[in-house]
Amino acid sequence: MDKKLSKDAYGNVPGKDYVPYISSGSKIGGNGAVLIIGIILAVLFAASTAYSGMKSGLTVAAGIPGSIIGSAFISAFSKKKGLLGKNLIQGMASGGESVASGIIFVLPAVLLIGSNVSFLEGFVVGTGGVLFGIGIASIVHKYLIVEEHGKLMYPESMAISETLVASEGAGESIKFMGIGFGIGGIITAVTSSFLNVANNVISYVNESFYKWKFQIEVNPLLLGIGFIVGLDVSLTMFAGSILANFGILPLIGYFTALGQSNAFVWNDPGTAINAMNVSNISGSYVKYIGAGMMLSGGLIGAIRLIPTIISSIKETLSAKSTNNGDSSSVGTLILLGGIIIGFLAGFLISDGNILMAIVASILSLFLSLLFVIVSGRLTGTIGTSNLPVSGMTIASLVLVTLLFVALGWVSPENNKSLLLFGTFIVTAIAIAGGYCQSQKVSFILGGDKNEMQKYFVIASIVGVAVVIGTILLLSSQLSLTGDDVTFALPQANLMATLTAGIISGELPWVMIIVGTVMGIVLFLLNLPIMTIAIGFYLPISTTSIILIGAFVRLLIERTSKSEKEKDVKVSNGISLSSGLVAGGSIIGLVGIILQVSGVIKGIAPSGFAETNGMAFLLLAALVITTIIPIIKSKAS
Repeated sequence: MDKKLSKDAYGNVPGKDYVPYISSGSKIGGNGAVLIIGIILAVLFAASTAYSGMKSGLTVAAGIPGSIIGSAFISAFSKKKGLLGKNLIQGMASGGESVASGIIFVLPAVLLIGSNVSFLEGFVVGTGGVLFGIGIASIVHKYLIVEEHGKLMYPESMAISETLVASEGAGESIKFMGIGFGIGGIITAVTSSFLNVANNVISYVNESFYKWKFQIEVNPLLLGIGFIVGLDVSLTMFAGSILANFGILPLIGYFTALGQSNAFVWNDPGTAINAMNVSNISGSYVKYIGAGMMLSGGLIGAIRLIPTIISSIKETLSAKSTNNGDSSSVGTLILLGGIIIGFLAGFLISDGNILMAIVASILSLFLSLLFVIVSGRLTGTIGTSNLPVSGMTIASLVLVTLLFVALGWVSPENNKSLLLFGTFIVTAIAIAGGYCQSQKVSFILGGDKNEMQKYFVIASIVGVAVVIGTILLLSSQLSLTGDDVTFALPQANLMATLTAGIISGELPWVMIIVGTVMGIVLFLLNLPIMTIAIGFYLPISTTSIILIGAFVRLLIERTSKSEKEKDVKVSNGISLSSGLVAGGSIIGLVGIILQVSGVIKGIAPSGFAETNGMAFLLLAALVITTIIPIIKSKAS
């Protein structure tokens, strides 16, 4: 077989006539070794995505790195399963990552409002969302994957398929991922997560006439994310940070200096308005303008999806009426399990309120149904990396919040229940995108859809357990405020601010409205609202290092002598960056586990090690060790 897909894989023929890459022989790619490898990767990507996503507000799709790592493991432990085994492993990696990229948007908000969540509550809600999302997506499998072949391109599915077909190059990719993991792990180990012997934040803060703040966090996982997402996204996010830290913050600072001595910060009675420093202004005012921007971005995105929702439902119903029940019995059982567990979760999290359990569960299932179908269709258009999960979740949460307010469920305990219902919805939306993407790869390569379904469900449920465990492990750090913040949690902060503010009536509406108006202006200018808003909300220390990662990629592209050389070097750079993300997040998470358990105790840096000079040295080391291996790689 040629090591490339046929043109028909991209839609030259109707889906029913497409001949997959593997068109004869067994369609089964799984065995015990494949299952174990897949579970390991699901754990790895669930944990790393949860950690890095809560820190940066961005997640990295696991399909391509999962296919690369899977290729190496299959070659080593289950070579006879070949391409179809590799396919199952990338699907399981995507399952773990998809779960994490959904749950971290909402569940940490429970901690941010001052409540606690048990492992059982999180696991039942997450599992219900997983099963319902996969069950609904499996019902529309034939329509989305087969009948729309060539119309819905599934760009990331095609990239994964090409990577798997050309998997003899996996050894080179694994080498670069290993280099990245080593760089990320070492730098993370010597900074806050393990030894804390070196300062890794370049910081300049001005508290005088023109208040401003500029910082760069020397963090390998953030630099890797910047390389992967590229200059456009990174620069747009950084623009939001510039507006927040050099525009809005000094403006508010100017007026606070004129405040009377008996005027105090709205959410901090111990701090006078005219005594606010940069941190106070950012946390109590600028943050809420950013929340308003994200809110408007999410709602505008949801409104723009209305035609897609209507057409998706119509076309799905039309296609379903002619399919004569194409969905498998396993898919039907998964959907039934999702509905049953969804209702059980509703009763578990409703604190004995039977009406809430029934009504909120029905509304959550209905909203999940709508947005799961939209998620599957949008994945076919723009891929999972660009899936507007935030927008769909915000729209859903607003509707559920209005229901709670209308029925008088406005206590802090009710707010916790509300956010857990939101966790069910966001999990179903996120998992549906990853599931459809993986099933498209199976369709292109010739894998068995029912086998992928079973393996994906297993990986996703394992991912739920890992993500809930990670969030609970980090719970003490997730609720930190002010300059002690380790995890930015932009989406979860928005969900907490939105629901708690609407329920309590204590939302700083002026700030929210200002942010909303700014979002509308961005929309009218045809600018990416959500990307700018996340940059506005995130610490500038995060967006600046992400931008440096994008500049590293730009340097690689500009210094390549040919298009072929550029493609090879960028591909190797993405592999190395995936290693940076994995190394930084996994080693960081292990460091926190060791600190919490008392195995290690970090020593506060002193002398030169605590200065900006030390952070500059770390930044130079990170950039140089990232660039050199990529520059030295050559097109084969």
